[in-house]
Amino acid sequence: MSSRHLHTVDDDLVRRLVAGRFPRWAELPVRRFPSGGTVNAMFRLGDDMVVRLPLVAGGASDVALEREWLPRLAPLLPTAVPEVLAAGEPAEGFPWPWSVYRWLAGRNPEAGALSEPVQLALDLAEFVKVMQGVGLPGAPRAHRGGPLAELDAETRGAVEELRGIPEEGVDCDAVIAVWDDALRAPGWDGDPVWLHADLMPGNLLVEAGRLTAVIDFGCMGVGDPACDLFPAWNLLSADARAVFREALGVDEAMWRRGRGRTLSQAVIALPYYRKTNRSMADNAKFVVRQVLDGS
Repeated sequence: MSSRHLHTVDDDLVRRLVAGRFPRWAELPVRRFPSGGTVNAMFRLGDDMVVRLPLVAGGASDVALEREWLPRLAPLLPTAVPEVLAAGEPAEGFPWPWSVYRWLAGRNPEAGALSEPVQLALDLAEFVKVMQGVGLPGAPRAHRGGPLAELDAETRGAVEELRGIPEEGVDCDAVIAVWDDALRAPGWDGDPVWLHADLMPGNLLVEAGRLTAVIDFGCMGVGDPACDLFPAWNLLSADARAVFREALGVDEAMWRRGRGRTLSQAVIALPYYRKTNRSMADNAKFVVRQVLDGS
């Protein structure tokens, strides 16, 4: 998690970038779209488009990744995904490439407040299953898509940090027990599969309780299919989680790895974001509760 943020990314900068690169859109209104994201900023451009700009150096590589792969993935997937309409380049003091996308309607689902949790679980399972069946060659390795042991040092370090923050109320011994169980689970021995690899509530859009779009593919690539089980614990309740698992046909080893991966991400995020990004910290605490309270 990088802290190298730009000092200012505001409406005026985006207007200048758009006017310089795409004069035909220079007169369209620009307004920041509030988001809990930590890597990119989004600005509405007119009624039908959105400008997405990296906030940290690491996000710049995601721009190229999405430009290359989203047009190839889009026709293969069961839900809408971002459509890149135009490619912006560094200018006006902004150091990284940026993109203009078609606006996708919908809202982010709220963990613990889903109107149609079972149906959403089925929709998510369909997306994950189709994504894993994609056969596009030459895929990059997914972010966090490798062996679980690669996350061990960072996960244990975050748990030790949480031990020093008792007000967060995390049962650190119980977290380590789940993490150790995940590490003992048999690893993925099949071919790597296509993954979104960051299925957080903030990267999902719903309307009337149904999944309508999946956004932010900056972590995509191939790896362990357990990486895309995140919604089971970061969004779904116990009943919907069981539906999600059954729809995907997940075996015990993959379930244990997926639970461990989701918990790892949460305990790393919580101390990092607890004072700077309330939505990320709250979701991390939701994950810890779901994992420690249930299956």
